[in-house]
Amino acid sequence: MPVMRAWRTTGASGGLEAVEDTVPEPAADEVLVEVEVCGICRTDLHVIDHEIPVHRPRVTPGHQAIGTVVDVGDDVTSLQPGARVGVAWLRRTCGECAFCRRGAENLCPYSEYTGWDADGGFAGYLVAPAAYVYPIAADADALETAPLLCAGIIGYRALQRAQLPPGGTLGIYGFGSSAHVTAQLAMAGGARVFAMTRGVQNRELARELGVDFVGEEDEEPPEPLDAAIVFAPAGGLVPVALRATASGGTVVLAGIEMSDLPPLSYTESLFRERDLRTVTANTREDGARFLALARNLRLRPTVTAVPFDGLAGAIDDLRRGRTGGSLVLRVAS
Repeated sequence: MPVMRAWRTTGASGGLEAVEDTVPEPAADEVLVEVEVCGICRTDLHVIDHEIPVHRPRVTPGHQAIGTVVDVGDDVTSLQPGARVGVAWLRRTCGECAFCRRGAENLCPYSEYTGWDADGGFAGYLVAPAAYVYPIAADADALETAPLLCAGIIGYRALQRAQLPPGGTLGIYGFGSSAHVTAQLAMAGGARVFAMTRGVQNRELARELGVDFVGEEDEEPPEPLDAAIVFAPAGGLVPVALRATASGGTVVLAGIEMSDLPPLSYTESLFRERDLRTVTANTREDGARFLALARNLRLRPTVTAVPFDGLAGAIDDLRRGRTGGSLVLRVAS
């Protein structure tokens, strides 16, 4: 049987190893995708470091994959070999529960995720349900498109949930892969953006993108915020963001994992109708809308390409805060 290169978790927290494995075969409703590139996401770090529960031991992470369909299952009619697609975080939902029926499939209790419940894109090939992949234009730059499949989509959903008024002021806490795409999206819509973040690279990137204010992660912005999004997985920033938000404003927590929140003062943090909201994955509709919007707006993530053999080092750089913008793994040789 044909073999491929892949990266797998080892079963121990922080463990990641390069292996050779057989190329998977698609199930009846799946497609087999030859991977060109795959974005490296903080959620991959959470999977590798067991910061979120282990769903599949020795899994291949990666859920921002761009590639080409090379085979299809017997029941697939929507895609043919040669189609260029993106494979994202949401892999499958039940389609029958109350959440799925009302259009909130991101809350499906039976949902499955690429690179967590099933092998993902840090490999030469992956399989994915045909109904959950996104068409990608032939002329789209793979390196720049890959981060949009999670960092971009999650940022888009967070911005929608932030209920930012037209021309409003958005505070962003943490300025990594998702935040730097979201900032561009917000500014394209006429918002002013204040970035509060640790790390020299992150602050430099925020300035390069032209945000209106750049400060330390717990610094008070120059004026009250209409809305804020906390991308950093630091619970201690939640009361900081709430205090910085004006009456009637909204604070959105965009991560899949966050350290414990400290006690909140009702008067200082939540009173005067401040809302505190979270983001849980995304719907396929979110993804389709955002990818179309990103193409129309020509959103361009700041990308560092990583050679396939350099994944472990890139993950460690992400773990230690030594990266800026988005990291993307080159998979195809």
